[in-house]
Amino acid sequence: MTDRATGPVAREIQSRLMAALAPSQLDVVNDSARHRGHMGDDGSGESHFTVVIESAMFAGKSRLDRQRMVNRALGDLMTDRVHAMAIRATAPGER
Repeated sequence: MTDRATGPVAREIQSRLMAALAPSQLDVVNDSARHRGHMGDDGSGESHFTVVIESAMFAGKSRLDRQRMVNRALGDLMTDRVHAMAIRATAPGER
């Protein structure tokens, strides 16, 4: 089961990505329920996410560079609050 992100960590992810990468599309999905009881589940209900983001800032960048940009924008959230994140980062017009 996945849920659209509505908790405080999810809102912070969305806020930071909006500010840093000016996405034309952004979807933050909370996957934590699928990982309940597994390693990394801190019981908060906000430990595992999928981010689907489209930004013109990704044009001409490799997949690795795009993931680094997302991780840099999220900063301490990635070390302090989020156990795992799947990132799908595209530039406008890509599929």
